[in-house]
Amino acid sequence: MRLSRRTRLAGVALIAASSLTLAACGGGSDDKSEGGGGGGSTDKVISVYGTNPQNPLIPTATNEVGGGDPLDNLFSGLVAYNTDGSVTNEVAESIEPNEDSTVWTVKLKDDWKFTDGTPVTADSFVKAWNYGANPKNKQLNNYFFYPIKGTDEVGNTEKGSDTVSGLKVLDDTSFSITLKEPESDFPLRLGYSAYMPVPDSAYDESGKITKEYGDAPIGNGPYKLTKSGWEKNKQISLEPNPDYKGVHKPKNGGLVFKFYNSTDSAYTDVQSGNLDVLDQVPPSALTTFESDSAIKAYNEPGSSFSSFTIPERLEHFKGEEGELRRAAISMAINRPEITEKIFNNARTPASDFTSPVLDGWTDKVPGNEVLKFNPDEAKKKWAEADKISKWDGKFELAYNNDGAGNKEFSEAMANQIKNTLGIDAAPKAYPTFDELRTVITDRTIKTPFRTGWQADYPSMLNYLGPIYATGAGSNDGDYSNKDFDKLVSEASAASDDERYKLISEAQSVLLKDLPAIPLWYQNATAVTTTDLKDFKFNWKQKPDYYALTK
Repeated sequence: MRLSRRTRLAGVALIAASSLTLAACGGGSDDKSEGGGGGGSTDKVISVYGTNPQNPLIPTATNEVGGGDPLDNLFSGLVAYNTDGSVTNEVAESIEPNEDSTVWTVKLKDDWKFTDGTPVTADSFVKAWNYGANPKNKQLNNYFFYPIKGTDEVGNTEKGSDTVSGLKVLDDTSFSITLKEPESDFPLRLGYSAYMPVPDSAYDESGKITKEYGDAPIGNGPYKLTKSGWEKNKQISLEPNPDYKGVHKPKNGGLVFKFYNSTDSAYTDVQSGNLDVLDQVPPSALTTFESDSAIKAYNEPGSSFSSFTIPERLEHFKGEEGELRRAAISMAINRPEITEKIFNNARTPASDFTSPVLDGWTDKVPGNEVLKFNPDEAKKKWAEADKISKWDGKFELAYNNDGAGNKEFSEAMANQIKNTLGIDAAPKAYPTFDELRTVITDRTIKTPFRTGWQADYPSMLNYLGPIYATGAGSNDGDYSNKDFDKLVSEASAASDDERYKLISEAQSVLLKDLPAIPLWYQNATAVTTTDLKDFKFNWKQKPDYYALTK
């Protein structure tokens, strides 16, 4: 039986009872008591936690949160996501399917403009999508275009064409999208930043989006860059866009994404009033943050998924030997112990690759026993792998030191692997998320590395296809399994219970191959200054930035 959203949240409460006990005591209730609907000044600028973006601020080039959070506030797409994950038309007047949902006709509202004063047209979308899918442009989000006719299985245009044949501009305010296969909920994905429009001024004479544009993008969203804009390795400053026509009209005087190298220092800044919002709580504060009178605290079930990836290219992790070693490492990890002792139960041990807050989620995916702590079976599988090829290396786990709890859990997990399997295992630190992502995306990293997923749009398939499908933009481990690809593709075309059945089968393939080792689901935790109002987590486990006031 499918579960409603409300039922699913209750299901999480049963899993993480202590977390919900904490949530009941959290400062979120204080926020509600203040009205939750306003009362704060519309002139105050709100400072929020951030990290320096890895890539230029181009919608099709950013797939990490350091750049993604600012982009979500600088651009508006065809649809916008409400706090609960439901969608509402934003730039689109209508998005209508044909009889079998293979052709979608988009009609735009006619009064939208970019912040340079030029109109948002059908060509603004189609040209940007063509650019994202053109392999010559090497955009990280090309995978999001794979459902459209005229792209290959990884979202690149067929035969390197400059345009996607399934995209047709009908007139200034309408265009059509022809899909390879029926997809009943295709519009659900169209609020993700990869599908945002880009103005003509972004391109040079050769048709390339310029570096200058990536440093200072012109969008059509609730905010625009201030004059100081993106100050590299320091902050990004935004101010309200007076011409914005959408549903997320800013209720504050602007946003400043301040970059930190550690969440501990950001937490201290919230306590002292130097930072208004930190949307994750460092482990050092997890046992105290809800009773800390210097701040407001928030703690509730969330949608983020944590894992670590073992690249397919690493020696000893291919074929049958690799399958045995991946299972052994997974079963050597005592997830409940780490989530309790490191995260004070603000994490829930994972039983799949998605999130319990999504439609269709189940904790009964066949094969998920490999995610349970089982030291005897772990040793047995490691020994079987040694019979194929004797282990002769050091197992290192790379992490970025500017993320809450990464150092602590990486050290704990390396110790568990070392003690259970009797091998040399250790964490390997990178100072910042930006630095870790760079060696991951250029494929120079030589070790397993921590990974996680914050959904782009509210669907289980968004946790699978973009990360594990062959050639997908966020497939950092270069995993490839045709059976998995086929099941994900079939699930995209299916609906309701048949869709969830196919997703479960696809996850069973992953649980056997373990391209990444699932760890836990992350509770949504945050702290704000005591004068901040109207904080609320949305479906993406992020604040509704536009609504914040003080």
